[in-house]
Amino acid sequence: MRTRPLKVALLGCGVVGTEVARIMTTHADDLAARIGAPIELAGIAVRRPGKVRDGVDPALVTTDATALVKRGDIDVVIEVIGGIEPARTLITTAFEHGASVVSANKALLAEDGTTLYEAAERHERDLYFEAAVAGAIPLIRPLRESLAGDHVNRVLGIVNGTTNFILDRMDSAGAGYSEALDEATALGYAEADPTADVEGFDAAAKASILAGIAFHTRVRLDDVHREGITEVTSADLASAKRMGCTVKLLAICERAADGKSVTARVHPAMIPLSHPLASVREAYNAVFVEAEAAGQLMFYGPGAGGSPTASAVLGDLVAVCRNRLAEAKGPGESAYTRLPVSPMGDVVTRYHISLDVADKPGVLAQVAMVFAEHGVSIDTVRQKGKDGEASLVVVTHRAPDAALSGTVEALRGLDTVRGVASIMRVEGE
Repeated sequence: MRTRPLKVALLGCGVVGTEVARIMTTHADDLAARIGAPIELAGIAVRRPGKVRDGVDPALVTTDATALVKRGDIDVVIEVIGGIEPARTLITTAFEHGASVVSANKALLAEDGTTLYEAAERHERDLYFEAAVAGAIPLIRPLRESLAGDHVNRVLGIVNGTTNFILDRMDSAGAGYSEALDEATALGYAEADPTADVEGFDAAAKASILAGIAFHTRVRLDDVHREGITEVTSADLASAKRMGCTVKLLAICERAADGKSVTARVHPAMIPLSHPLASVREAYNAVFVEAEAAGQLMFYGPGAGGSPTASAVLGDLVAVCRNRLAEAKGPGESAYTRLPVSPMGDVVTRYHISLDVADKPGVLAQVAMVFAEHGVSIDTVRQKGKDGEASLVVVTHRAPDAALSGTVEALRGLDTVRGVASIMRVEGE
């Protein structure tokens, strides 16, 4: 074993960073044995140096992150500060000064991963980011390495634990959205500002990363269709149950049947209770990968939290350090297919539509005519009327999303339709 330690700089020492520092210290001997050389935590960049951090040596703490990554003797930089800047500049600076990088920054990778990949390639250094998607679940490395010889057609999964917890509580306990969100906040699953989770931004960033790796093309965050769960109601969950389904916020990345384009989307959807994703409870994540040779693979586990995320960071650290010792480099960006990202309107899917209508003869015929005019076939209809009012629940066959959206807009224009109570896609069948 080499006796000179590999030096590691840590950017950020919040929940994840503190856990990374703790594991590096308490498991130093094991990590050294697995790597083939000891590792040394050479510095920790933070914004608030006076904050007490259990198990962290105050002598390592600095507020000058730029100086830390410019030292020149740093072998690996771990970035867990998040956000776009200064993270992007710090990472590219680290590459320029000879360090490889381990990052958990999904937002930056989705927004401008190309800049990071190009900098890593230019300076012949590693960029690893297992922790950016689905916490401790091994997902990035299987896609980049284990399935590198296969042809991935679809990635489908639950990649945000906060929204899964909320929807699970609405389904299992009958809670309303606000009540379930309050519970998620009290338990620490939801941030004080839950927008990134409940509006789907977090899941969309992860979908961008997964689609890019799975299909060997560049998929930016802006390419991902995004809808959150704030409009999901208890009535939606009840309708799903009547269909033998439940509701999940899904990230869906697909290669077109002709192989000439890809799509990436995040939105709530009804899925059958028989589907394995329907049984994913509370704040857990699960992802299906469908490949031509391997078939269908499922990855399941805790998708967030200090310890699970730190586990993924440390796994990357071991891999990168081994590469440094071997004077080798791990996989970089693979975007050779250059496939375009099709708009959401091209996606073929099914809809569950709930309408408030007048309870009088001919309404159903009018509604059916609108579907026919837009080329959307109806699978089932359920009607319930009382005191001059009625509700219609229509489930469609598969059709282009643009046709389904056009159908809904036309329905809103009918005098006999008093309102479109809810619209939800049906997936996983």
